[in-house]
Amino acid sequence: MNTLENNDKQCASGATPPRRSFLRKLAAGATLAGALMLGAGQAAAATTWKIQSVWDAGTVGYDLFEEWCNSIEEKSGGELVFKPYPAKAVAADNNALFDAVRNGVLQGMNPFTLYWSGKIPASVFLSSYPAGPDQPHQWDTMFYSLGMLEKTREIYKKYGLFYVGPIQHDANIIHSKKPVNSLADLKGMKIRVPGGMVAEVFQQFGVSTVSLPGSDIFPALEKGTIDAADYVGPAVNYELGFSQVTDYILFGPPGVMSIYQPVDLMDLTVNLRAWNSLDPKLQQLVEEEVRNYSQKHYLTIQKRNIEAMEKFRADGDTVSRLSQEDLQAFRRAAIPIWYNWANKNDDAKAIFDMQLKYMMNDTVGYVTEQDLKAAGK
Repeated sequence: MNTLENNDKQCASGATPPRRSFLRKLAAGATLAGALMLGAGQAAAATTWKIQSVWDAGTVGYDLFEEWCNSIEEKSGGELVFKPYPAKAVAADNNALFDAVRNGVLQGMNPFTLYWSGKIPASVFLSSYPAGPDQPHQWDTMFYSLGMLEKTREIYKKYGLFYVGPIQHDANIIHSKKPVNSLADLKGMKIRVPGGMVAEVFQQFGVSTVSLPGSDIFPALEKGTIDAADYVGPAVNYELGFSQVTDYILFGPPGVMSIYQPVDLMDLTVNLRAWNSLDPKLQQLVEEEVRNYSQKHYLTIQKRNIEAMEKFRADGDTVSRLSQEDLQAFRRAAIPIWYNWANKNDDAKAIFDMQLKYMMNDTVGYVTEQDLKAAGK
């Protein structure tokens, strides 16, 4: 019997001819392979961003950052993954961090915005500065209601970066080895401050300023090479052991923890190419998540601050406060320095002009025409 006759008999009996069966199996295999390839393609399509924070591992700041990053994969339906790194894990210092994000070695960073004042002069006005706006809601108002976010993104674009949004952190406070009860008591002291505008204003009151990275503050206080140090708020400073090497904590007037950096903003900044390659729906998700994270970060830190202050007091630390008169004196000294920084370039001036208009509005009332005249402006 030839093959054709055999096939005919199989067809008549309802059986599937061998060749047709083979073709069906081949088609089914191709369909399965295609499905597997599609699934593999979908898995490979997930975008992973490496993001380094300036928080040291083991601090409440980094714990919150890591938790937030790890939540993004689920919130994005597996399409976007944030891989977090603590300070110095990929980029060894702040300069290296800035360059790593610009060059795409990292896709993003979570810095204190003020760190870039030497690279982006306008950034000195993108976080609180001496005697400027001193309430978190004022900064959210300027960013999200008065056009400052859009202007900031325009500025960062020139550097190959995309500024996603501010992240509320806390105030900076000063820990010292000797009591400070007024601005006059600062004269002759050697204090670690972040540099830039903050250092320049403190120098007006006879302070010798030193710039040190956060990891170097504890040993400098311990050895007595500095008399006092500014850093972040009580929660993180307690974790860093400041109560072991200082006895006094300096706050601003009641309701103001700090007169020189009362709202020390962080942010999420990403590589511009990485941002532009992201689907618009994911871009919207990231923007919304930064705003949500900002609130959670701030509120968690505030709760920890309250707990930390109880620990500082239990360790014998004494809190002192500057007066409202000290705040006014600090602002008078700061105003000319505000203008010096605003005049560094057009971008800095544009941001400062927005803020000065806001501070002079009657809803805020921090600065008057008389204040400007007294400062020669």
